[in-house]
Order: sequence, then C-alpha cells, then structure tokens
Amino acid sequence: MAQPNDFGYGEEERILRSEAQKFLKAHSDELTLMNLVGHNPDPHREPECLWDREVWKQMVQLGWTCLAVPEEAGGMGLSAVAMATLLEEAGRVALVSPLMATVNATYVLKACQTEAALAALGDIAEGKPAALAITNRKGAWDAKATDVKAKVSGGTTTLSGAAWYVQDAGKADFFVVSAASEAGIGLYIVPADAPGLTIIPDSIVDLTRDQAHLTFDGVSVDTAHTAAEPGRGDVALKAANPAILTMVAADMCGAAEWQLQTTVNYAKERVQFDRPLGFFQAVKHPIVNMMLMIDNARSNMLNAACAIDHEPERAQTYAHMAKASASDMAEFCSGRSVQYHGGMGFTWECFVHIYFKRQVHNQVLYGDAAYHRTKLADILMGPLAA
Repeated sequence: MAQPNDFGYGEEERILRSEAQKFLKAHSDELTLMNLVGHNPDPHREPECLWDREVWKQMVQLGWTCLAVPEEAGGMGLSAVAMATLLEEAGRVALVSPLMATVNATYVLKACQTEAALAALGDIAEGKPAALAITNRKGAWDAKATDVKAKVSGGTTTLSGAAWYVQDAGKADFFVVSAASEAGIGLYIVPADAPGLTIIPDSIVDLTRDQAHLTFDGVSVDTAHTAAEPGRGDVALKAANPAILTMVAADMCGAAEWQLQTTVNYAKERVQFDRPLGFFQAVKHPIVNMMLMIDNARSNMLNAACAIDHEPERAQTYAHMAKASASDMAEFCSGRSVQYHGGMGFTWECFVHIYFKRQVHNQVLYGDAAYHRTKLADILMGPLAA
C-alpha cells in the first residue's frame, strides 16, 4: 500500500498535537522542569528517579497511555504517525515521565499477539507504566541479544541474569523482559516488585529520565505472564523495532525544535557590538542550518511512522534513516544551542543544558547515527563479507 499524502497526518493528529501542547504548556514549562530535575548540580550525586506522578495521572486521564493500545485490549489503536506527533510534543518540553518507555513497550506487546500480551496492554491502557528490559551489557537489543536466561519447567519459567540500560526503570510498574532458552528468545512480563528482581539505578547524564540495570535471581514467571513463547520473542522485537526507533526520533525532533526557537530568541535579544547576535553571519547561518536539519529529521521520522502504518515492508529501512538523521541533527543543534548562548549557555542555571543532556542520551539510545547507517547499508547493499 502506498503512503498517503502528508504521511497520513490529518485532523486527528492535528487535534492531538493541539491538545498535547495546551496540556504540556500548563504542566511542563521550563521553570517547572528546572525545579523538578535541575535543583542539584553536584556531579557526584546519587542517581534519582524524579517525576511528577500527579501529572502522569492526568496524562492517563487524557488517554495518552491507551492511544497506541489496540481496541481489543481497551485502547484506541491510533496510528504510529499520531503517536510520533505526541512523542514529538513530549520532547519539545523535555517531558519527565515514563511515556516513551511505555509506548515502546506497547509496540512490543502488540507484536506478540498473545492473551498475556493483550492483558498487559490492558494494564497500560489503564495507566500502568511499563519499560523494556531487552538490552544486554554490550548495548545490543535486537535479534537474539540478551543476558537473561530462561529455564522452562512445566508451566513456569525461571529467569536469571541481567538486563541493561532499562529506560525509566524506577517509574515502571512492570517490565517486558527478553530471555533466552534452548527453544529461543521469549518475552516475559515481570512486575517491578517480583521476588528475585533487583533494580539497580545507573548514573546517566540525562536529568529528565532514569535508567537502571535489572538482575534476575530465580524470578518465576507463569504462563499467564509469558508475552511471547520461546522462539517467538525475537520475531516480536524485530516487528516492533521500527516503532521504537521512530518514537525516539520523534522525541529528538521535538527537543531540537525547542533548542532552535530558544536560540533564535536569544540571538535576537542579546546585543554585541551594538548589534543583535543574529545580525552576524557566523551566528545566523548555522541557526538556519539547525532549522534545515530539523526539517530533514522530522520528514524522515514522519516517513518512518507512516511506513509503519501503510508500508510495513519498508518500515525498518525508513526507521534506520529516521534515527540516523535525528542523531546527527541532535548533535549539531545541541552544540549550536549551547555555543550561541555564550558563557551563560555553559551554566547550570541556563535551561539549555537540560535539553542538551536529553539529546546526548537520545543520540546513542538504541544506536547512534553511524550504527544505523551501517544497518541501512546492510539492507540496501547486503552485509559485508567476513
């Protein structure tokens, strides 16, 4: 099926964007953000899980957690373009919430197509945050990459090992865990308070999220919580991978738009040599390049989201393009936003550093630009001979 005009971005998506902007403007402005996560500049501070649970409850009441959930699980089943629209607005305000982690878990569970996965999707629709525990210690998450082992005995599966780089782990009510057994990769739903599960916070540069690694010491999972049987988990992860990459790219596009607008405003207001900073070509030309790179990244992101909805056979290719483009854009825009705020841009009191750090984290989350260009080359030209 060919893609529709405007990537399928229609009235439904416009309404969602408008309502999201109104809500986020009221509940997540820059000062609120700084007060929530920017109060402690100590580089040696202990990892913290900082978020406003009341704002999350209001997001649940607005139905945001059920938007990507299929109708048969109690959700609305909106398009990937709609979800990318929402995630872009969340990135624009550097939203401190488990929204992205929960949406990505939603797409993995949707791909499982089992009763256990549908039940977990119902929990997400009701507002329970979820997170993916699918990454090994080396940072690989696709195909058969996992450091968690599964031992199946009767109707019970016992998990042992560790999952790494789990996003918003401190906010999640349950995890979707990838584990390997002799029969292959399975996906298991594990509550955050499950006996034998330990959540160990990581120190990361991003102030707007928390990250952890999970250790599994004989964690028992019954059949009712097996989202994908061994041998089917890697299939579900592969099917959900384009959506995961696209949602991260959407967040990056939103954050970069804030960086652009903030930098433009500062360049208009800050005067040097009796001229606004924006008068000088050394400033205004790179700012234009910021705009061009954001537009390019957003086009790639929407193209990937639209492919998920209408051209699934091309979704993986377009998702690699979107994440590579967004990562390059995030690096450039983040650097310019700090530099063109001058000496103030390097201070803790300036809001710019919060977005800079979120973008640094996003750049490498699920692979940086070089990684995705390599994957894209493998698809288009075939893998290089060993």
